[in-house]
Amino acid sequence: MIKILIYEDNPQLREGLTMLINGSDGFDVLASYPNCNNVVDEVQAFKPDVVLMDIDMPGVNGIEGLKKIREVNTDVKILMLTVFDDNKNIFQAISHGANGYILKKTPPARLLEYIAEAQTGGAPMTASVATQVLKMFSSMNNEKGEDYNLSEREKHVLQLLVDGYSYKMIASEMFISIDTVRSHIKKIYEKLHVNSKSEAVAKAFKDKIV
Repeated sequence: MIKILIYEDNPQLREGLTMLINGSDGFDVLASYPNCNNVVDEVQAFKPDVVLMDIDMPGVNGIEGLKKIREVNTDVKILMLTVFDDNKNIFQAISHGANGYILKKTPPARLLEYIAEAQTGGAPMTASVATQVLKMFSSMNNEKGEDYNLSEREKHVLQLLVDGYSYKMIASEMFISIDTVRSHIKKIYEKLHVNSKSEAVAKAFKDKIV
């Protein structure tokens, strides 16, 4: 039995969702609410498997509710159910730990499939939303950040660090001595203003250096 909490401010839709889900084998709506004002207490009290979360609600909205839940619970599956398919809301929801993002126009049978999919570890998304997510990640990957005046050789060394190469492996790959590798890495750390390999790798990802 998949246990569900619903957050939806439209009373007719909230009741309709409750009836649809409770009328289907294997699903149980524990409770439903018009906003996320007490979302942390409610999730802790009911221990649902899946939270169906609207975004635009009075009081504490769905994005804020999502953040509040994730501060105390990273296990419960949170499925955004909304009319919004704009980049800002999608990006915020995914960034703050939503497990899926589906639109309210989703047919009832498909909605139940999405809930089941989320509960078993999937990341269900309405097709139009998935398309936007792919476009967003594509554009992010195409936007190169600051290169910190790294030489091509230093960028090559940094790329190998990102790929998990040891100093010895970098030396072998680039046909240089380990001392030369150390020299390159020292300069990379200075230019990136970092003090360790993990910091350098994190910065390379964050600022899209390589």
